[in-house]
Amino acid sequence: MKYLKKNIKTTGLGLLTAGMLLTSGCTKQLDQLSQTTLVNQQFWNNSSDLNIGTNYLYSFLPGFETPLEDRYGGLAMDVFNGTLDKISDGTRTVPANDDNWNNPYKLIRAANNILEKAQTITNDNPALTTYSIAQARFFRAFAYYKLVRAYGDVPYLGRTASETDSLIFSPRLPREQIMDSMYADLDFAAANSPQADKISGSTTVAGSAGSEYGRITRGGVLAFESRVALMAGTWAKFRGGSNAAKHLQKAITAAQTVMTEGKYALYTGDGANSYISQYGYAAETYSQNKEVVMARLYGQNASNNVSSQSFARNPTTDGTCAATRKYVLTALYSDGLPAGKSPLDSNGKETGLLTDYQNRDPRLVLTSFKVGDPYVSINNAVNLTYGNTYYYQQKKYWVKEDFTQGYGFHDYYIIRYAEVLLNYAEATFELNDGKISDGDLDATINLLRKRATNNDNTKLPLLTNAFVTANGLDMRTEIRRERTIELAFEGFYYWDLLRWKTAETEMPQALVERKYFTGLNYGGATPPKNIDANGYIIMEAAAPVRKFDPNKDYLWPIPSTQIGLSHGNVIQNPGWQ
Repeated sequence: MKYLKKNIKTTGLGLLTAGMLLTSGCTKQLDQLSQTTLVNQQFWNNSSDLNIGTNYLYSFLPGFETPLEDRYGGLAMDVFNGTLDKISDGTRTVPANDDNWNNPYKLIRAANNILEKAQTITNDNPALTTYSIAQARFFRAFAYYKLVRAYGDVPYLGRTASETDSLIFSPRLPREQIMDSMYADLDFAAANSPQADKISGSTTVAGSAGSEYGRITRGGVLAFESRVALMAGTWAKFRGGSNAAKHLQKAITAAQTVMTEGKYALYTGDGANSYISQYGYAAETYSQNKEVVMARLYGQNASNNVSSQSFARNPTTDGTCAATRKYVLTALYSDGLPAGKSPLDSNGKETGLLTDYQNRDPRLVLTSFKVGDPYVSINNAVNLTYGNTYYYQQKKYWVKEDFTQGYGFHDYYIIRYAEVLLNYAEATFELNDGKISDGDLDATINLLRKRATNNDNTKLPLLTNAFVTANGLDMRTEIRRERTIELAFEGFYYWDLLRWKTAETEMPQALVERKYFTGLNYGGATPPKNIDANGYIIMEAAAPVRKFDPNKDYLWPIPSTQIGLSHGNVIQNPGWQ
């Protein structure tokens, strides 16, 4: 698709900036740039214009900045620069401005604009108009989700507003009311969006305006709704909220609908390597990978691109999003037992850099570079192998071609079907007083384990109630463990800690990397300064160095400028000054 620039006036609360519009291109993807400039009064005439207008909304989809959010919760860190994340260690202060607040309101303003223009255009194509409205309502809900999970109660803007409109000075609305508005938007979007196999670039219909691969689908909306409702339900449950059951049931219903409608499945196209190889170019698009429920498109190549990304170069190879030992210790051993319970536990007994990967959940092995793995250099040298490092280099989205050229165009997977299965399992367990049947485990978590082991249960047993009881495990812990390992380095962990209300325990823990072996050649790297008595590298010491204040840190600070723009109607979150 082509891009069009559009000029729109800025208002308070960070509601809007001028943006780019992606125009319809029938069967073409969102991939080309146009210099055409339009003004608001000249543009909104018919359903085709409305469809073009929706394309700007897609510029707000999350991309490769998302995995970096695992640094917030200590599952990853920037080893290359030695930069300690201020959210992670509890040292941040109230910002004057913050795009985490501003950008969602820009998106809300843009979505509301489309909803209002839909009432004024010549409706020459009712189906396209309705789908445009569905997309706008999805994106409005998407924006409020980002606001609510970070800030809690926020101002709700259900229409556009001028600089003098009292709406832009609205006070914060209780999160429960905002959740209800989000559900209304998502339910409408789900009912009025096509299934994934009914858009071009997938498996069937081609050439329909507004139906290109990468657009919002019914399954994508429902999958996202399961994420939203699980967040709300667990947040309420672990804080004594009265509406937890309502949200958890909503999460179950949304996830179950995706599961039963049968449009998605786990990627198994590369056998035992499927878990990691799905993050390569060969597994892009719905026709190649039905695990991808929603994606941010980056294009195809340098001459046919939306934008480029360099995730393979810095976050993975250079260690700006390196896994920490927390991730390694979370992964199970091949007998299905965790560190501290498994007789295979090698913690504290490492004899080399490969010990951590012996007898482990295959996902840990697949997601980490290990000594001897095939490798390349920035000079395209061949027949190289990975060498010794004192940190855990994770390799989700590490693509050889992207690394050697320094940039790439691989799509970012916003929602995978794996998450839908995990959402269903967790919501079911939490709604049913801490119980989940083996049948539900087989339909969700055990599908993930089967994919990870290529159906070889000797590499990782299936999760059952009997196994949990026999080994003195806790089912909630195991469900959460499964989520952490399956979705690692996709930006979930920190937000999970917040909704589970476990951040106050987990986040003050030390940031630790792997065991350091004196005498190994680490490629000339300077030896780490802080090594504990057991040989582990301490990147940041535990509390009191690392902090998490449960009285304030579960909610983010509202930017001070936005409080001022609200004429004092927006009140700061507790504990932030």
